[in-house]
Amino acid sequence: MNILIGNKLKILRKNKGMSQEEAADYLHISQSAYARMESGESSSWVNHIFKICKIFDIAPEELLKIERNPKEAASSDGTIQISGTVIEQYEERIKDLKKIIKDLKANKKLQ
Repeated sequence: MNILIGNKLKILRKNKGMSQEEAADYLHISQSAYARMESGESSSWVNHIFKICKIFDIAPEELLKIERNPKEAASSDGTIQISGTVIEQYEERIKDLKKIIKDLKANKKLQ
């Protein structure tokens, strides 16, 4: 659940043209704490749900709603089809993780 909420937070923030630092400032938390919420590593978004909804002008139900596509149901052969939105969210997360790994490797070489 944290990963799904985190992905939604990231999409909402980017659509609003905000940085993680700006969102974190509004919530009175550190940028790293906000980044952990977006990455799904933290469930502290629960403590800030009403402020988050105010920032992004959404209802709490919209933040918590799990997008279900009729095609996401199990097919007759037992496989599960996943919506394009979920795939896009994971692709974005993979892209971010690759950048983090690249940065970490670069920092390791500098030491």
